[in-house]
Amino acid sequence: MIEFFLKGGFLMYTILLCSITGVAILINKFIQYRGILRKLEMPLDDILKKKTNPTILTPILEGIKNGCDEKELSLIGTRQVRKMEKGLSWLSLIATIAPLLGLTGTVTGMIKAFMVIENSTSVNPSMLAGGIWEALITTAAGLLVAIPIHIGHHYLEKQADDIAFVLKEVTTSLYMRYKNDKK
Repeated sequence: MIEFFLKGGFLMYTILLCSITGVAILINKFIQYRGILRKLEMPLDDILKKKTNPTILTPILEGIKNGCDEKELSLIGTRQVRKMEKGLSWLSLIATIAPLLGLTGTVTGMIKAFMVIENSTSVNPSMLAGGIWEALITTAAGLLVAIPIHIGHHYLEKQADDIAFVLKEVTTSLYMRYKNDKK
């Protein structure tokens, strides 16, 4: 495995960095979103308890207690969803850059192969192998990083949409309950 990595050339280090960063973001966001959804799907009475109150709801609850109207609460909710979505754009970037890095490795590998041809009077396949190895390995590595990151990105976007929808439902229920309790 290390042999393949080294034969892929200097761009493999960048592709590896993309892979590690992407997986770290995926795991972090997966855990974060799962926890938020689990807490938002609790009964309202449990949500109102301080111990189980999801932090995404804290500004909304404060807004309700301070008498914010529905438009203001919607704005607070949108702000909370945007905070929660931070990091997702990095996944999209990594999914785009990784295959481009692989393609760049393909180009540099083929340049090396053609330089060998140019500088030799007789060429045998083993002389070209290094450049071709680099070309194929970086292409494969870029795709192997990009595909799962791209799939994970779309999964997390769907989770974020689900959270936004549930957050709106919970906010509306809390707002109506608070409004009725005021009467």
